Amino acid sequence: MNGSQLTELPDNSEQLRPHVVRLRRAALQADDLSAVGTFSDGFLIRFLRARDFDLTLSLKLLLNYLHWRRESPEISTCLSPSSVFGLLKTSYHAVLPQRDHTGSRVLIYRIGQWNPKDWSAFQVFRVSLMTSEIISRETETQRRGLKAIFDLKGWSLGHALQINPSLARKISSVLSDSFPLKVRGIHLVNEPMFFRPVFTMIRPFLPDKIKQRVHMHGTDFHRTLSDFFSPDVLPPEYGGEGLGIEEVCQAWTQELFQSENLLKQIAAHPTGDISTNTGDALISEENETMTLTEG
Repeated sequence: MNGSQLTELPDNSEQLRPHVVRLRRAALQADDLSAVGTFSDGFLIRFLRARDFDLTLSLKLLLNYLHWRRESPEISTCLSPSSVFGLLKTSYHAVLPQRDHTGSRVLIYRIGQWNPKDWSAFQVFRVSLMTSEIISRETETQRRGLKAIFDLKGWSLGHALQINPSLARKISSVLSDSFPLKVRGIHLVNEPMFFRPVFTMIRPFLPDKIKQRVHMHGTDFHRTLSDFFSPDVLPPEYGGEGLGIEEVCQAWTQELFQSENLLKQIAAHPTGDISTNTGDALISEENETMTLTEG
């Protein structure tokens, strides 16, 4: 079976087993993972699906994910929605209730709701990571990926000064090759001319595949977004016929708070794989060898 076909199989499919075993072995043999006991099947399948079961690419993605968690503790060790409650209640961010016609999750970020005097760029980025951790656990999202709409109405010099080269590199890293999610599209709306220098700073860190999926719509976005999203998916504020943006933002904020304990566990775990225990995927060397031989 090819990668696309394997991606469609359920987590407990025996046909996925050899691929999970190979990725686990390769990861645990990495020098910087010598202290890790094991990885759960479900955790590894996220990385395999994100790269269509290409072992080399899945391993690179997994190691990159673990690397940024280790190298960015100011973000990764605090994934509590309560810590950014003031930002969330401004209706800054939402995951739309309906997927688009390809099955992708659709995320909206309303930059104008972010007051840079109250919230640092690190705190704002943390919101994106909390959402990413939650939706990456969804099987359908692992298969179909996500599309993000960034509404830049209200973008100011204060916002621009928050984005330094170091943070730009971290943002682009997570967008491109450090999180087990397929980024299917990035749509910018209401972007002012003075946003261009910030995007110019981020763009070099993006792989060509992601660069090709960035679309700038300007202020005429009501017309052009319809080329990518059906009306029933988008809120009326973005030319659609779905629920209003305030309602969907409040609903996703509630979802984040319902997931607070889960997010805290992920943040506290050295690898983020909170499913790992002695009874979950801790396969003996004999069984692994048998699985690989049969595969």
